[in-house]
Amino acid sequence: MLVVILGTAITSCGDKQSEKRIAELESRLADLEGGPATPRPVANTPNNTPATKPEGPLPVMEWQNLEHDFGTINEGEKVTYVYSFKNTGAVPLIIEGVRPSCGCTAPNWTKEPIPVGGSGEVEVVFDSNKKPNAQNKTVTVTTNAWPKTTTLRFKAFVTPASK
Repeated sequence: MLVVILGTAITSCGDKQSEKRIAELESRLADLEGGPATPRPVANTPNNTPATKPEGPLPVMEWQNLEHDFGTINEGEKVTYVYSFKNTGAVPLIIEGVRPSCGCTAPNWTKEPIPVGGSGEVEVVFDSNKKPNAQNKTVTVTTNAWPKTTTLRFKAFVTPASK
């Protein structure tokens, strides 16, 4: 079945979209099997992002960091991290959506427009229940900035619960 899924993903439109789809499918398969996903590069540009930068004033997200390492945690623990950013652009920034790579991650983010010079955050809560060993997850933030998406990443090593 995996061969059929990967074959379908590979023949879809565009190399970057194929890579993104393969990474998503591998992550879903690993989640179903209860094991860690093998991280692959994920394209930061979805179909709705223009190839060239739009004209006119735009917001700019300046992140403090895009990656976090929770280190070693115990299976069943919920851990939280807050990614902070500042709007250094010329117009208010609007977060249109935040999508985690799996159901084990719950995001919360600044819902109101962030004015020029203002700050915001994206909080992620990772539930390690039934997620033993190495974990690499992503959270995709979609905004009115350019490029439209930013991928936040985190990892953890989950010590399996004793049986």
